[in-house]
Amino acid sequence: MSVESAIPVPAASGPDPLRTPPLVPGGAPLLGHAWNLVRDPLGFLAKLRDHGDLVRIRLGPKTAYAVCDPELVGALLKRPEYIVGGPLWDTLEVLLGKGVATSNGKLHRRQRRMMQPAFRPERIADYAKVMEEEARATAARWRPGETVDVGAEMFRTAVRIVSRSLLEVDSIREKADRIADSLHTVFEGLYRRMVLSVGPLYRVPTPANRRFEKALADLHALVDEIIAERRAAGPGGPADLLAELLRATDEAGEPITDQEIHDHVVSLVVAGAENVASTLSWTFHLLTEHPDEERKLVEEVNSVAGDRAITFADLGDLPHTRNVITEAMRIRPAAWIFTRRSVAETELGGYRIPADADIVYSVYAMQRDPRSFERHLEFDPDRWVPERVADIPEFAMMPFSVGNRKCPGDHFSMTELALILGTVAPRWRLERVPETDSGTRVGITLHPKRLVLRVMPR
Repeated sequence: MSVESAIPVPAASGPDPLRTPPLVPGGAPLLGHAWNLVRDPLGFLAKLRDHGDLVRIRLGPKTAYAVCDPELVGALLKRPEYIVGGPLWDTLEVLLGKGVATSNGKLHRRQRRMMQPAFRPERIADYAKVMEEEARATAARWRPGETVDVGAEMFRTAVRIVSRSLLEVDSIREKADRIADSLHTVFEGLYRRMVLSVGPLYRVPTPANRRFEKALADLHALVDEIIAERRAAGPGGPADLLAELLRATDEAGEPITDQEIHDHVVSLVVAGAENVASTLSWTFHLLTEHPDEERKLVEEVNSVAGDRAITFADLGDLPHTRNVITEAMRIRPAAWIFTRRSVAETELGGYRIPADADIVYSVYAMQRDPRSFERHLEFDPDRWVPERVADIPEFAMMPFSVGNRKCPGDHFSMTELALILGTVAPRWRLERVPETDSGTRVGITLHPKRLVLRVMPR
């Protein structure tokens, strides 16, 4: 039985109980609400629930459906009627290809099973050694009183960690720095390609388009170099993700293609670097604005580790550090907008959803919704202590998604975030300087526009 044939649709005769979602007012001629998503995307998405729990918006000539209620988003993510697709994933396929992030159905299930061994809990302790080393190296590079581009530093550190942990080859340190440079340029160009589907304009050889195409080509070439270098080294190398991929087979028992290996590598590097770097940037920014929370974090780390740097074994004794990270991910999520596509006509929350419809939801809007979070715009790590967390609605907070699309690297990322934050913060107090611009740079992920901070020893 196919997925489509298992989906109930309303009968053709008799009264139809399903409603049509309300259309959000406004929008520009020709562009519709795509103009809102370019001009003020975060403000626009934050107000959508005022028009309903599920609403229609116009992206150019096409109608899309925006899901605003956490319970409906949870249903969306768990039901087979809705697959990974829509403007976000159509755009990201340029970067990610057909890897585990963009695939569906049997292919996705096979790819996910193939990835799981690399992220088993017992492997995280091994990866943590690389995380500890890179976190200490980052903290050691800084000098008292200098100003540091914290966003760039966190991005480079995150790329080096994910590369060294999952793709170990002799040249990985040098290649990781080149990957970081290429990814930074690529991400700048992806968001507008998502909301403004005007493909021909992106083929015009403007300086911005040329930079994007060059960076994208460089990134793919670097990944091919890594795969070729590991193949040339032969068996007996590190037992990392790349080793799992090189041994993997398809449904027929044949080795998977180099292109599929390539797409998986890109997917993991992008997710493992971009989201972690954004989260760390926002966390350090928020701590500069909330010195009492910074003091509590530093005191907690020092009470556990004393004068030494923290290790993986310490993380279970750092609940406030973990809550700081969780609250930063709530109020300043890295990945903030997602899309799905319906595979057949169906319903969601009593509303009719046509076949092949694009569906949008924003974790940024949900995680800052006053209907779900008391004092929703306040940075309050203590909202995650056990006696308070039960008051938060299910699905209102899901930084790693849910269901069969839940990020397989969630424990990897949380370990990395805690080790970097717990290593840097006790050594350096970060202070704002005039060059800092803490406004939000909107792309496929969210970053501070320019997080330049002065580092002062404690």
